[in-house]
Amino acid sequence: MADPALTDAEAFARIRLCRTRSIGPVTYRQLLARFGTAEAALRAIPDLARRGGGAPPPLAPVADIECEQAWISRIGARYLHLGAADYPPLLAELENAPPVLTAMGDSALTEGRPVAIVGARNASAAAIRFARQLAHELGEAGIAVASGLARGIDTAAHHGALATGTIGVIAGGIDIVYPPENDALQRAIAEKGLLLAEQPPGTEPRARHFPYRNRIIAGCTAGTVVIEAAPKSGSLITARLAAESGREVMAVPGSPLDPRAQGCNKLIRDGATLIQSASDVIDSLRPFGADRLAAPRAPYQAELADQTAAGENERRALVALLGPSPVPIDEMVRLSGLPASAVQLVLLELELAGRLERHAGGRVALA
Repeated sequence: MADPALTDAEAFARIRLCRTRSIGPVTYRQLLARFGTAEAALRAIPDLARRGGGAPPPLAPVADIECEQAWISRIGARYLHLGAADYPPLLAELENAPPVLTAMGDSALTEGRPVAIVGARNASAAAIRFARQLAHELGEAGIAVASGLARGIDTAAHHGALATGTIGVIAGGIDIVYPPENDALQRAIAEKGLLLAEQPPGTEPRARHFPYRNRIIAGCTAGTVVIEAAPKSGSLITARLAAESGREVMAVPGSPLDPRAQGCNKLIRDGATLIQSASDVIDSLRPFGADRLAAPRAPYQAELADQTAAGENERRALVALLGPSPVPIDEMVRLSGLPASAVQLVLLELELAGRLERHAGGRVALA
């Protein structure tokens, strides 16, 4: 179901805005906050980039978006716009939430307290059996299970919760199956559960796409359970993103002699909740946002930002504060003495001009 306030023209403009190469989720939000609509933001981008001292970025071609929309309709998928009633509510809380998702299946599965189950691709037989059983028992308790459709633990979790409701988050386009052996599973999730993808249809998954997928898994769920994970694995990235988003991090302990258990054991040592059963997961989630989840949901709306702008001298002073090392935006506001809205506008201009890079933790640096 689309946001009734979103016209076809505005929906098209939002897709075009987020498909423009230089526009990330944070920049997308800032543009909507400053200009109110994606249509107005698209018109303003060339002037913003020129003020930032660079050439305007090439906007996503209209013909490409028309072809994408036609293909999405043909394969039976749909768009979920940030701000729409069917957009995952917990994911919408993230500052870098995807502006647009493509989906197939039941969006209601993202309501309440979904749980992510992730882990090793080369998982042991015991871990795979436990993941399937845990997902099944959580599903029987009315909790949807999300994962990333990878081999091993992800696949086991999806199979365990397939009958009760599972959310599969795809690293590539929603019409791309990866790994190939999960073709039947992916089609079953589209029919019985929910498939989500951030990348445009037809996008083959690349290594750089998986961290983006992991943030969606962590962001659309109330907590993440890790079952077997080597140090520096993608599962630990998902756990870290969950913790940074204020979500519960849980881990299943394993033998210290098994390298696949090192990541989970380290998570527990660092404060993650030790999990041995579905009841442990349910108990861990009881305190999570009870008041927030009980409150009526209000769709995200871009609140118009203060239109304070910086003068040329102030713009030069802000650029002088930047360098190749990332610096917090709050620090730039403090050092410049300018209103936060003026600082944000200059940074937006520099980014659209290709002169600024955004980093984690609200930090920026010269490109």
